[in-house]
Amino acid sequence: MTQPEWPSDWMRGVLELAVLRVVADGPSYGYAIAGRLHEAGLGEPKGGTLYPLLRRLEDAGDVVTEWRAGDGGPGRKYFALTPAGRERFAVLTEQWRDFVEVTSFITTPPKGAAS
Repeated sequence: MTQPEWPSDWMRGVLELAVLRVVADGPSYGYAIAGRLHEAGLGEPKGGTLYPLLRRLEDAGDVVTEWRAGDGGPGRKYFALTPAGRERFAVLTEQWRDFVEVTSFITTPPKGAAS
């Protein structure tokens, strides 16, 4: 099944929240995070977008990192939410739901209008 190609502006708007959601499930590394986003229907973010975002989340104190040895390969940098990251995730989720409600209203055609 092919996934829709979402406008890049939309992806930039939701990517931070989506990444926080994936990491809320437990520590994960970049490639696995990208895979989860793809499985969720968001497409696969480019490394040039995902890794700078993860770095910003780390710099902001929303995630911490840990290097783990790889199974027969190189080590991986795992990202885990901090308490501040969990709070940020909760706030952004609430804001996003409010935003979706407003945009759903404003994008609904008026009654009697041709679709």
